[in-house]
Amino acid sequence: MSGESRFSPRGLTPQLFLFFVLPLSILLLIVTVGGVALHQREMRTMVGERDQRAVQAAAKALSNELYHRMSAVQGIVQGIVSNADEPSKKKLDEILAGYQFLQADFEGGLAFLNSDGEVLAATGDPNLWAELQPQNEAQLQGIFKGSGEKAGISQVHFIGQTAFMISAARNPVSGVIAAGAFSPETLIHHTLMDSMSASHGGRAFIVDSQGQVVYQSEEGPGTDGLSEHPGVREALAGGSGSLFIPSQKEHVTAYSKVPLVDWALVLEEPWESISSPTLRFSEYAPLLLLPLVVATLMALWFGTNRIVEPLQALQSRAAQLGWGDYAAIEEPVGGIREIRRLQEELAHLARKVQAAQQGLRDYIGVMTAGQEDERRRLARELHDDTLQSLIGLNQRLQLLRIKSAGISSDVEVGEEINGLQALAEETIQNLRRLTRALRPIYLEDLGLVTALEMLAGEMSSPELTINFLCNGDVIRLSNQVELALYRIAQEALNNITRHAEAAQAKLSIVFEKDTIKLSVVDNGLGFNLPDSPAAFAPCGHFGLLGLHERAEMIGAKLLIQSEPGAGTQVTIRLPVRQENPNS
Repeated sequence: MSGESRFSPRGLTPQLFLFFVLPLSILLLIVTVGGVALHQREMRTMVGERDQRAVQAAAKALSNELYHRMSAVQGIVQGIVSNADEPSKKKLDEILAGYQFLQADFEGGLAFLNSDGEVLAATGDPNLWAELQPQNEAQLQGIFKGSGEKAGISQVHFIGQTAFMISAARNPVSGVIAAGAFSPETLIHHTLMDSMSASHGGRAFIVDSQGQVVYQSEEGPGTDGLSEHPGVREALAGGSGSLFIPSQKEHVTAYSKVPLVDWALVLEEPWESISSPTLRFSEYAPLLLLPLVVATLMALWFGTNRIVEPLQALQSRAAQLGWGDYAAIEEPVGGIREIRRLQEELAHLARKVQAAQQGLRDYIGVMTAGQEDERRRLARELHDDTLQSLIGLNQRLQLLRIKSAGISSDVEVGEEINGLQALAEETIQNLRRLTRALRPIYLEDLGLVTALEMLAGEMSSPELTINFLCNGDVIRLSNQVELALYRIAQEALNNITRHAEAAQAKLSIVFEKDTIKLSVVDNGLGFNLPDSPAAFAPCGHFGLLGLHERAEMIGAKLLIQSEPGAGTQVTIRLPVRQENPNS
């Protein structure tokens, strides 16, 4: 029977498999198979874009190299003194001797020619310039056609099996032409090696505007049909892009134009060389990880749903418990059995703490009531006895000063009487301030709002400005509640005066429909607020502890907000009840 119940369709394990594992496995299978096709498509797009960027970079690098050679001969021809006479051969040889460092760029050498193409001076292989001389005039016309007096580059010319190109520039005054011969194959080979590399089995080649193959990589087959190869016509037309050529082995072809000489640069490589066995294996790797993924998801679900979330909820309720919300810990958080047992123990402990705090609160309430009674008695005795005696002493000192002024001219006696009178007046003011602090008369006679306004005025000073604000319809509360709110405001302002080093503070009370909100805000130093009221005393915040206890005694909520350098805000929220003001 145990085995049947264990594998019952209504059991947890079959339900998890039917409603969680199986749908998730099917979803993963669909995602994996779809991912293979998507992977192939994105790989084709990525490779096409990669090869397109590569040929564009190579075409730009080739154009820069050709422009560099044009600039070099332009610089050489500018070294000729501008006059109407043709420079001497000796002068031209001296100029060419100063440009030996360009030998690496111009393997065929440098030369000065006249406008008819005759060699005036040359470096490098003399046979080369001798063989090129019959063609120089036609080449020069092609170089400078449409370019004015600027430098230009010729098309590719062959001497035997060797291909050469000429870069030339003309001196506009003397008509002397500086020319340099270089191998396009060497230039293209080094440039492509630096800017791009074809994969194994691929090739790169260049076709000029006449359909002549200028360059082909070593790995490529013959040159037959390259001028009609896909991408050549598009590149010569100024386009740049990539395309896939279907065949036994699909090829990726990228093309771009070398604008300075109207060349078509084409890079071609077989797709299978890119889609390596390792890459193809990686496409199907998710299928091998499917069981592990399922087990991991189940573990994550169980851990999150049955452990992490209940613990987070329990942590939140424990934090509320720390601030006096005993009902929060009673709300079930669920989870595994150990977490539920932990919550039960915390709830049991909270009930004990609540009972202990209730007894302590009653004791504190009695102590506070006795303290307030003693303050009233002491204030009454000081007011009715000591203060009246000092007032009488001050009046007799005034009479004595009047009499002494009429019967004696002794200045020292008059000054002594004046000093005694000033001391008596100062003592009277101090006693009045002390009696008001011990027994807030305005609170009993005029109510909480007037007492708070007077408190803000009395505690203001040149160093600290305290503004008072009252909003809402004012109502009277019981003597105990009004006294507690007054003492809370008094303690908060005392804390500002002693510790905050603030320049401004605001005391406000707002009477809302069902809540009374009392707040004290300052722009002082601020401090790091402890995590719970239990940490107030160990951290030395005894004033804050007193605020918390007074708020709890009247059923109010205390909220303290503070950060170092950002000031402090103390807020008391008291639910409005039908209070008897005379109770």
